[in-house]
Amino acid sequence: MDGGNADDCREQTSATIPDNGRMIMMKTITIDGNTIPFEDGQTIMEAATAAGVYIPHLCHHPEYTPHGSCKLCTIKVNGRTCSACTFPAAEGQDVLNNTKDLNDDRQKITQMLFVEGNHFCPSCEKTGNCQLQAVAYHLNMLDNHFPHFYPHREMDASHHDVMIDHNRCIFCTLCVRASQQKDGKDVFAISGRGINKHLIVNAKSGQLKDTDLEATDQAAHICPTGAILIKRTGYTVPIGERIYDHKQIDEVSLASEAEDHG
Repeated sequence: MDGGNADDCREQTSATIPDNGRMIMMKTITIDGNTIPFEDGQTIMEAATAAGVYIPHLCHHPEYTPHGSCKLCTIKVNGRTCSACTFPAAEGQDVLNNTKDLNDDRQKITQMLFVEGNHFCPSCEKTGNCQLQAVAYHLNMLDNHFPHFYPHREMDASHHDVMIDHNRCIFCTLCVRASQQKDGKDVFAISGRGINKHLIVNAKSGQLKDTDLEATDQAAHICPTGAILIKRTGYTVPIGERIYDHKQIDEVSLASEAEDHG
């Protein structure tokens, strides 16, 4: 869905920003009519987050290489459709983010994620801590709209401390990137295409117990849904006292990611 080249969207704009008594020139973009400064090398997502502007996302994390797989961060840049997490910020860009059309599309994408897997929030131990659930609330998703696929997916509880519920995987690849880029391992991968896409573990047996994954690995904790869970911890924090039970995902996301993107 990324369209065009950043060079096609450039005009010359700048802003003066105070810095220890000096006025320095900053390059800027416009998001929903607001002037947003950015640094060379930043993506639109990074510039927006640093400025306190929330762009919905599920596959993005500031510590890992952008992937652009969930498409929730789809924006319009000078009329072109782009993924904010992968598209570089450039002077003169006029970005649309918080519009009815874009949010309607994001809601439909979220609905499709729900029906493509088996996501039943009331019975999921990740409820209240689940980013997919929180994004659905943020986008005012009141029903699934589309027919459920009800896929038959196995669970992998072979590991002593970690389990995989494939019913809840949205193929964001965060566990893949975390294992490779943070943990220095190669535990997870995505195999197949389309309806046959699935998360796999890199072991001859295909079972998690035969990998070098540890419960302390970032890959075991990065999942935005309830697909990868630490055993014996499901209800340590009671329902009603979890992250998104009291805070909206935009508030949580900006608080946790703004410093990394600043």
